[in-house]
Amino acid sequence: MKRRHLMMGGAAALGLGACTQSKFKTYNGPDVTYIVVNKEARQMYLFNNDRVLKRYDIDLGFAPIGDKFFEGDGKTPEGTYIIDRRNPNSKFHLSLGISYPNARDRAEAAALGKPPGGDIFIHGNSSPFKKGTEDWTWGCIAVTNREMEDVYAMVRNGTPIRINP
Repeated sequence: MKRRHLMMGGAAALGLGACTQSKFKTYNGPDVTYIVVNKEARQMYLFNNDRVLKRYDIDLGFAPIGDKFFEGDGKTPEGTYIIDRRNPNSKFHLSLGISYPNARDRAEAAALGKPPGGDIFIHGNSSPFKKGTEDWTWGCIAVTNREMEDVYAMVRNGTPIRINP
């Protein structure tokens, strides 16, 4: 009897394992040469040279209007940065790091006597129920988890990103 239960449990585990999909996708299309984020329109575009490869609706920091000036202001930075790191174990599904703060950002925060902050990412949602609600991140750019799987596969470290007002 125990042997039967063990075999049935093993078969069930294998069956469930086959149903799950990996969050790591492969991408064999044209290189993403840069990313453009238009905060006001809540849109992110992945480009190959002058051609749009993908467009995404995005959520932003909970205080989306204006540039980020210091840690904790809830704003998404504006300017030109690069994708400088990847986090496959993000609590927001997957994430790509943005090279904020740059020298200008650090100088602006210092002039206010505050730290500039950091850890600005493009990431998925921590909950599938967040998409479609008001802006909720602490300054990051969020897409759905499924979209983030595509972005993570398509975008390489070193890709420039322009974040517009």
